[in-house]
Amino acid sequence: MAKVGYIGLGIMGASMARNLMKAGHTLVVHNRSRAIVDRLAAEGAIPAFSPREVAEQVEFVCTNLPDSPDVEQVVLGPEGIIEGAHDGLVYIDNSTIKPETARDLAERLAERGVPALDAPVSGGDIGARDGTLTIMVGGPYDAFERALPLFEAMGRTVTWIGESGAGQIAKVANQIIVAGTMVAMAEALVLVQKAGVDPVRVVQTISRGAAQCWALDNKPPKLFRRDLSPGFKAYMQAKDLKIVMDTGRAHHVPLPLTAVAHQLYEAMVAMGNGELDNSAVITVLEALAGVQVGSEG
Repeated sequence: MAKVGYIGLGIMGASMARNLMKAGHTLVVHNRSRAIVDRLAAEGAIPAFSPREVAEQVEFVCTNLPDSPDVEQVVLGPEGIIEGAHDGLVYIDNSTIKPETARDLAERLAERGVPALDAPVSGGDIGARDGTLTIMVGGPYDAFERALPLFEAMGRTVTWIGESGAGQIAKVANQIIVAGTMVAMAEALVLVQKAGVDPVRVVQTISRGAAQCWALDNKPPKLFRRDLSPGFKAYMQAKDLKIVMDTGRAHHVPLPLTAVAHQLYEAMVAMGNGELDNSAVITVLEALAGVQVGSEG
């Protein structure tokens, strides 16, 4: 078993850290908000007070942070991971960040002898809690092999995609489809409701046909209850879609459907609903159509 550091203990990170402990790994944790650090310490983790302090103590140090600048700060900033670099350390980033940022960080850490793996995840809060995440990994293959037992403690589907940045490119592809299916589901449910047809029965039917997808399998029951609490927050979906659009521009690839999805999520954030679940993009379409799904049309 390994000694592992985990930095960034939000909805996803805290559950992933717990699964590492359940698998028998010794865990050192750090987070900007100390309450979750204290809770994990009560469960057996070792608290730390800076990224450098985490890195100095462990064989693997993981981060799970909101955006590219946050990761850069934790890795390269004052009291950052790079200041705690030592022989044998492997860096793993579970955040969703720009592919070019992942590559830049890998180059900087390689100068200090630390291999870096960009390892974003998919599966939401349910997958994080249950240890069933899909993990897509970029970086040196020998470092991936060393880290594989950690990934297997956090996820069900673990794939080495390619060299540094490849994991983030895979996540870009994932987010194109996730956002597209969330918006498509929202459009369908709003149309059904406005047409005066029972959306519950419609979902029961179409989810067993060619329209079957993760969104239809998991989100409608909560939407019908108007439970919009986050498994993955909408403002993070909007952030991820900005990364998608920036990556498309960098590679001269048009992304017309994703551009519309991005604008809908930006509208949701502008409406003050960024803290809601990403499936709550339906509220934007409901406002435009003058109907609420689950109510009498």
